[in-house]
Amino acid sequence: MDAILSLKHVSKTYQSAGETLRVLDDISFDVEAGSSISIIGPSGSGKTTLLGLCAGLDRASEGSVALNHILLESLNEDKRAQIRNRYVGFIFQNFQLLPTLTALENVMVPLELRGQRNIRAQAMELREKVGLAQRSHHYPVQLSGGEQQRVSLARAFSNKPRILFADEPTGNLDSENSEKIEQLLFELNREAGTTLVVVTHNPELAAKTGRIIRLKGGKLVSDSLTPSVNQATIS
Repeated sequence: MDAILSLKHVSKTYQSAGETLRVLDDISFDVEAGSSISIIGPSGSGKTTLLGLCAGLDRASEGSVALNHILLESLNEDKRAQIRNRYVGFIFQNFQLLPTLTALENVMVPLELRGQRNIRAQAMELREKVGLAQRSHHYPVQLSGGEQQRVSLARAFSNKPRILFADEPTGNLDSENSEKIEQLLFELNREAGTTLVVVTHNPELAAKTGRIIRLKGGKLVSDSLTPSVNQATIS
């Protein structure tokens, strides 16, 4: 198995009011390249903290995180940022689009950061894939929530990431838009062959991934494959 992401005995603690708060406790798992997994659990279980450690947005207090076979704890913030820019895509619940850039310009940002050429053509192709051909020159404030998340999807896939982290990608959307975003997410992911890691409260979204990791109280309490009937829905 080619593990694009590997966690070994990872814990995360914070100091608060003179006390040590353990948010994650001894988490270990591998993620195979090209697979899709969901991380689920109640609020406060450590899901978003775990996602941040996996993506190199934060450092583990104990244990190791290897992303694309690179140990993240051995890198400073600048080096971790380079790794993210090279290998990682993100989708967030609150979209996190740059308000002063148009939809098309937001999609172009990761390509510009990598110094690629012909970025406008690449961004326009992705814009069409997510159904926003007529909204390229609109600013985020002029777009609906569903449209903003489609822009963020196009942006996330623009630099052809090896792994994509999605933090509650449908959390701010109604059921109709949620369904559209889920469909686009899995279509783009399947087409690109990207590894997908989703944090979600939505059991229907979780069931569409190949594997579900469940957290409770900062501990990994279950790690299971989803039934094959669910896999048929995204194949």
